[in-house]
Amino acid sequence: MTPAAAVAVALEAPAPSSAARVGAPAPPSMSVAAAAQETTVGAAMVAPTQSSGGGGGGCSERRSRFRRICVYCGSAKGNKHSYQDAAIDLGNQLVERGIDLVYGGGSIGLMGLVSRAVHAGGRHVIGIIPKSLMPREVTGDPVGEVRAVSGMHERKAEMARFADAFIALPGGYGTLEELLEVITWAQLGIHKKPVGLLNVDGFYDPLLSFIDLAVNEGFITEEARRIIISVPTAKELVVKLEDYVPEYDIGLVWEDQKQNSLVPELESRITLS
Repeated sequence: MTPAAAVAVALEAPAPSSAARVGAPAPPSMSVAAAAQETTVGAAMVAPTQSSGGGGGGCSERRSRFRRICVYCGSAKGNKHSYQDAAIDLGNQLVERGIDLVYGGGSIGLMGLVSRAVHAGGRHVIGIIPKSLMPREVTGDPVGEVRAVSGMHERKAEMARFADAFIALPGGYGTLEELLEVITWAQLGIHKKPVGLLNVDGFYDPLLSFIDLAVNEGFITEEARRIIISVPTAKELVVKLEDYVPEYDIGLVWEDQKQNSLVPELESRITLS
């Protein structure tokens, strides 16, 4: 079975219910109190909404067709306050539309801001993080449900499997790698989920210019270019993702999709409210 076929299986497999969680004590590295700047999102964060049951089922005035959106973003906050504001605003938009969050599991940087905004609003948060990164990217009490995996490959596969759509906030190498891989999967027909860039202050303009150059030079088709949705505000981006209709299909059929799965059993799970 090819790796791409296994990825297709992982994306098609139903995600486990958020209620089916196994509690476990956090490792010592996760019990250290976070720095003051990392323990609060600030006044821009929404107040928690009422929940009808477990698993962060906050109420929302505008329901979305998405159950969960995967957000890729930096473990740093960036040099502009606008990046931080955008992360919080995106979290608030997910709450407003009744959407749960899937993300990289860290409690620092933009990851920490968006996850705390969603969690404070009463929605469920699922963080997928390799064990080796937990001492580095998780400080204080983790947000929501943290699922520890063995490596980066499993992390990306799990995040993609849980999500109904993908959004990239500003970030570094890791964010770009995750973003480009999920775009490539869409190009190959492994999934038909929308992919969006929250292009804060033109952060992704150089990347989009490169992609347009690749189109002009004959390396990317016009149809494949339209896989990417890029707008500057969270509210507009979520709306455009809702309206997205896949048009790119090269007709590939991945082998052995019913017999195999890429996603392994998770080695440990840490569940915190």
